Amino acid sequence: MGRARTGHTTQVRKLGGALPGLVSGALRVGSVAILPATVTEQPERRARLAQVGPDALPDWVPDLVTLGVVTGVGGAVAYKLMELLGPAVVNHGPAIDEPIRQWTENHQVKWWASVMERVTKVGNTWTTWGAAGTAAVTLAVAWPRRKWVPPAALGAALLVDKYVTLALRHRFGRLGPPGSPGGTYPSGGVDRVVFLYGLIAYLLWREFSGSRQGKAWAVGAVAALSFNEAYSREYLSKHWFSDILSGLLYGAILLAPVIAAVRLVAGPAATASRASGR
Repeated sequence: MGRARTGHTTQVRKLGGALPGLVSGALRVGSVAILPATVTEQPERRARLAQVGPDALPDWVPDLVTLGVVTGVGGAVAYKLMELLGPAVVNHGPAIDEPIRQWTENHQVKWWASVMERVTKVGNTWTTWGAAGTAAVTLAVAWPRRKWVPPAALGAALLVDKYVTLALRHRFGRLGPPGSPGGTYPSGGVDRVVFLYGLIAYLLWREFSGSRQGKAWAVGAVAALSFNEAYSREYLSKHWFSDILSGLLYGAILLAPVIAAVRLVAGPAATASRASGR
């Protein structure tokens, strides 16, 4: 009985330590028209139904795979770039981080700090996830075509941001300022604002505006939110200054490949499409 129990425990440990795998299924969809078929049509129909390959999949499946692959590769590139930058930030950042923190705390105004406590929540995890989820549902309904693109793009962005950020935290494990040890490299709040709100702004702009003026408004709104998050996190000493700057860069690096992937599968923005059709 002892050996059986030991073997059972070993199996449980192996199962518990296994990394979650990617489960991929091949979806075969066929449609048969309810029409009288002639004898000569039967072999052709059988050949079509028996065909297995990319042509047997729905049109959106290859585009979905492309979107996921490009987003995932972008996350890998972002991790590598931030890994290369990390040692410089961790080793040389304190030379500027500590003086800035001390000066900010010595000149902090109580009522303004209470305001910053509220506005900094725009970059919190659940706030950004809620905004992404709401945008995914709303845009899926509002987009006139390829309605799956906004939910897929935002879902992929959430996954990439979460796991690449966790990987960077495990890689460096840098503690934040006193009173906020969880503020690690790079700043997650700042990164999420740039990445997720930037993607939402792009999806809104490309489908409902596409104009230069609309782009300016979208970029300005995201820049304002990013500054708000960076400023509030530094003012409240939730992150080191160098981690905040790194978060801005990190979010932009994550955002660029997702925008490229959406453009690749959904085509150019609305105005550009109309102009090319003239």
